[in-house]
Amino acid sequence: MRFGIILTPRSGTEWTRAVVDAEQRGYDTLLLPDTLYTPSPLPVLAAAAAVTTTLRLRPNVLAAPLRTAAATVREVAALQLLSDGRFELGIGTGRPDAEHEAESLGMPWGSAAERREHLLATVAAVRARVDPAPPVVVAANGPRALVTAAAVADRVLLAAAPDATVDDLARMVGTVTEHTEREVRFTLQLVGIGDQMPTWLTARLGYTPEKLRDAGAATLLPGDPEDAMDTLRSHHARYGIDELIVPGELADAFAPVMTPFQRH
Repeated sequence: MRFGIILTPRSGTEWTRAVVDAEQRGYDTLLLPDTLYTPSPLPVLAAAAAVTTTLRLRPNVLAAPLRTAAATVREVAALQLLSDGRFELGIGTGRPDAEHEAESLGMPWGSAAERREHLLATVAAVRARVDPAPPVVVAANGPRALVTAAAVADRVLLAAAPDATVDDLARMVGTVTEHTEREVRFTLQLVGIGDQMPTWLTARLGYTPEKLRDAGAATLLPGDPEDAMDTLRSHHARYGIDELIVPGELADAFAPVMTPFQRH
């Protein structure tokens, strides 16, 4: 299993400490969201590149409609240069509520089909013009987005709802594998461990550990580290999920689960 951590900076000094700590904890990848209410991920990742040596760097995920393909190429090339090739292009068609963000930036939002086409054009441009071309991680949820991801992604972030079940994961993975002959890897984002969940899920969206357990949520891990490890191994064996993204708020709670994987 690979492990990524989602962090956002509060100051330059704090950011340096946080990313160095993430690398020292053994995380493989550093991830940042791409929204207008969080710092722009690409310059922030460039700052992280300057103080780390092994940590992979990935937006989680670039909203393709917020940039032209040419602008994305330019920024990705800079990140690849500054990180010595540690950048990974996390990209998606944009959150459903991000239309106003595109409008704020003077960018067309377009229909769902147009956004998928723009994502494909952006990935093609990056692969053609950035050397070395970064791995491409496409976030997808619905059937059409998953088929689009299957066409170009090296890795698919299964952008499942917090209460998604193992059956939901199986359907998502099946849609991808049915539409590609390439080897595609899969990523899942942790929504909680035991009774601990990120604030945005509880305070903003109203989820609770009890509700998620009752729903059979596949991304809420048991609080016992051994049981949590068994769950991750099951996801890997059944669905090929070999990367877990951990919200920074849960890093301490997740540490007892991650450490045994690192030993092996």
